[in-house]
Amino acid sequence: MQNNKRLGRQALLFPLCLVLYEFSTYIGNDMIQPGMLAVVEQYHAGLEWVPTSMTAYLAGGMFLQWLLGPLSDRIGRRPVMLTGVVWFIVTCLATLLAQNIEQFTFLRFLQGISLCFIGAVGYAAIQESFEEAVCIKITALMANVALIAPLLGPLVGAAWIHYAPWETMFVLFAALAAFSFYGLHRAMPETATRLGEKLSLRDLGHDYKLVLSNGRFVAGALAIGFVSLPLLAWIAQSPIIIISGEKLSTYEYGLLQVPIFGALIIGNLVLARLTSRRSVRSLIILGGWWIVPGLVVAAVATMASTHAYLWMTAGLSIYAFGIGLANAGLVRLTLFASEMSKGTVSAAMGMLQMLIFTVGIEVSKHAYLLGGNGLFSLLNLAGGVIWLGLMLVFLQDKSVGNRTDA
Repeated sequence: MQNNKRLGRQALLFPLCLVLYEFSTYIGNDMIQPGMLAVVEQYHAGLEWVPTSMTAYLAGGMFLQWLLGPLSDRIGRRPVMLTGVVWFIVTCLATLLAQNIEQFTFLRFLQGISLCFIGAVGYAAIQESFEEAVCIKITALMANVALIAPLLGPLVGAAWIHYAPWETMFVLFAALAAFSFYGLHRAMPETATRLGEKLSLRDLGHDYKLVLSNGRFVAGALAIGFVSLPLLAWIAQSPIIIISGEKLSTYEYGLLQVPIFGALIIGNLVLARLTSRRSVRSLIILGGWWIVPGLVVAAVATMASTHAYLWMTAGLSIYAFGIGLANAGLVRLTLFASEMSKGTVSAAMGMLQMLIFTVGIEVSKHAYLLGGNGLFSLLNLAGGVIWLGLMLVFLQDKSVGNRTDA
């Protein structure tokens, strides 16, 4: 394992190349969401397919996590990661051949498989390459770059469909991924610790049993999923809420994303500044003071008036700032809550989170159809309350997340 203490140019080259790939997969979701209204119109499909596109994408992100992490432990992080980038390029270009909404949605599922490689392989290599304080700072900085996707994606996507066919977006996604492939091929180190070991289903089951029997790890992984769900549900459902429900323009829809994802970026910047002065535990707790109250604001406002979308945006912005403060440290502590090899641990984390996202987004869709913005926001608040309960379990040991904690 490398233990890089400084963020020199060479040390940063790998995470920058990884985040370019991450950015291409994220914008592959965030940019097409406003374009989904044009997609369903072209394929003569109903509006219910708009959030289903994102559900399919995230379901793909869960599909191979169980295999890719342990596989990269044994044959190497580099070859598995590079294969994932090529897969994303090919499946993006294949979208140009889709003939109906079912084929389009299936290709979205195949594209989503590319997400498996980020957490189970790429981020595992990042965590293995840097010490805790440096790693959290890198993760926060990487998150800021990755978060440009949900910040710019809706704006660019809304403008794009006015000047070019939505299909050309997928050419852009493939081109960005091609650049990241070149950079990763040059810069990605090999950090796998079990190279050459035989991979068997029996050993795989044993490894996952050990990981999932760790209560603190499970609490942390579930907490990351539930606290992120309101943000993912908003990305999936907001085109319908804002454009179809409130009758605003695609441009206004894009502008409403700015305070939410801008707050998320500011939270990450604050985290990067505080990392060297505050313990990871205190940063997670600090984030909690923003997460739950923000979701309460959104829920109360929309229950009082179903058209209080500006208050909902304000509440989600407060919540997003808290996520920016808390999540990078929580990811680090959760990953190292288990002694198992980090490819397997990271894959288990990813599967639990993607399961929450996939089911949660569909539930959020039906909540909106049944109860409008009020029920949608109440469901988001439930995610925050569950996160709070899981944090009480995760941080029960007072030593967890202090500077002496690995």
